Amino acid sequence: MTSTAHAARMRFHVDGWDPTYGSSVENAENTIGDSTAKVIPDLELAPADWKPISPSHVPDPGAVLFVDGVRRVEARIWIEQPPATEPAPNAINRADDAQMALCASYAAGTVCCCPDRGAHLLTIESRRGLFTTATNAVDVPTTAGTYQANITFDDQEENLAVLLSTALQRRLGDLEILVAANARTALAGHGVAAGSDLLVVDGPLRGRTHLPRAVGLIKSHRTAYLPPDLHAMVSALAAGERTPVFLMGTSWDRHAWYLRLPCTPGAPWAGIVRVECAADIPAPEAIALANLSQLLLPRYASSEYKDARAPQNLVPVAGLERELRRRLGNPALLSRALRVAAVS
Repeated sequence: MTSTAHAARMRFHVDGWDPTYGSSVENAENTIGDSTAKVIPDLELAPADWKPISPSHVPDPGAVLFVDGVRRVEARIWIEQPPATEPAPNAINRADDAQMALCASYAAGTVCCCPDRGAHLLTIESRRGLFTTATNAVDVPTTAGTYQANITFDDQEENLAVLLSTALQRRLGDLEILVAANARTALAGHGVAAGSDLLVVDGPLRGRTHLPRAVGLIKSHRTAYLPPDLHAMVSALAAGERTPVFLMGTSWDRHAWYLRLPCTPGAPWAGIVRVECAADIPAPEAIALANLSQLLLPRYASSEYKDARAPQNLVPVAGLERELRRRLGNPALLSRALRVAAVS
């Protein structure tokens, strides 16, 4: 059912399709191109000497902070655009000229694993947002919370659904940075020495490379970044082994390495994760982070009988995701609140 409403002079319609299935008139393209990454492989070992690197003995950090975020599109709405000229008296208001927008909920949080308290939720934040290119967009208040308007520049060369999804992801990334910073402030009361923690971001580190002592954990692989002879070595890693550190650049630069988490033997890349850290730190510091990741990440690997994404979906991250999704609220109630707001 389609509805209309006045929300501070903004009229909008709620798309009847479940947003899980995309828009009823537009679907996002999801194409993956070949890698154009520039790789410098000789930071730790010369390419001719590349071999799996076994774990080394390094001190434990004072605490490990796991950061993750979740997002959910509650509804696609259509925002009516004001006419270029004043409508004639008694003219019928039409919704033909409308722009698609996303109403979404998103949340981010941090789990701290430290000797004194074990694993516990340290910081959490949640938001609701309206993502659109419509310049007349305003906040949408509902009984389940207000969707704050986020207006994005309309790039005519970009698929609109992708553009709005990217804007949502950018806001989620900002929220993850906020909870990470708050977590490090909260560590002061945990008896953890300043500067002794490690921050593990679930996903790429892009946009967060300024965070000190941070690594990004990438669970899935769509592109072969290494040259063929070095790429082939990844499948030869044993549990706990990693590749040498290399420098890689796409639209952004970072140090990276591959690591195999403990898992049931199977596919050649079973249990493989890519770990990355900032490009602007010295190579010895990046290598030290790689050694630390070998010590820590296998400890938190999930088990196949508990998690369908095992072992890459680390246990603290899985628990954090469940709590974050709970904090997003009931999707049926949120959808209903939006529909009520559309006819209020």
